[in-house]
Amino acid sequence: MDFHIIIIVITCVISIIAFRSSALMEKCQLNAWSVVRRNEYFRLLSYGFLHADFFHLLINMFVLWSFGGALIYYFDIIFDSNGELLFLLLYVSSIPISALFSVKKNKKNPDYNAVGASGAVSAIVYCVIFLNPYGMLRLWGIPMPNIVFGVAYLIYSGIMAKRKVDNVGHDAHFWGAVYGFLFAGIFKPMLFANFFRNIFFVN
Repeated sequence: MDFHIIIIVITCVISIIAFRSSALMEKCQLNAWSVVRRNEYFRLLSYGFLHADFFHLLINMFVLWSFGGALIYYFDIIFDSNGELLFLLLYVSSIPISALFSVKKNKKNPDYNAVGASGAVSAIVYCVIFLNPYGMLRLWGIPMPNIVFGVAYLIYSGIMAKRKVDNVGHDAHFWGAVYGFLFAGIFKPMLFANFFRNIFFVN
């Protein structure tokens, strides 16, 4: 079974349990004050396996399913069949990395809480965009270039972050995207040149 499917199953199970357990949600959500003041660093990872509601869970897992398999395929080609391990490294590391800005910004606010795999999912999406910006995604049957979906996803995240109407980690979308965009190029710098070639010299 592909790692992205395993992650989807694990995330769904934990999120659904947390929907029924306020104690689990409170213990594992990203509370910046608790991370800094109480050294509860486990929250930097655990929050990525929780979601605010079923719709939030559905959106993140659908996007992960849509892009995860493609990214593993690209990684296998580029990095000699190490796609699964690199995918897992990117996903797991992007959860805490995408949360660092929120932790710094809200470290004095004990009322700030966030949940969701949004940062990690953004990292996956933007790594795919980096490797194949004009690849076509079929979203609910509608063909759409990867890069168009990526821009729309960030616009949605920015609007929701400004509205502050839920405890979804919208700030993590942006930083996850940045990390995902840079990830493959860190291991193979020539990929940056390939990206700009693809952008400016479309066949």
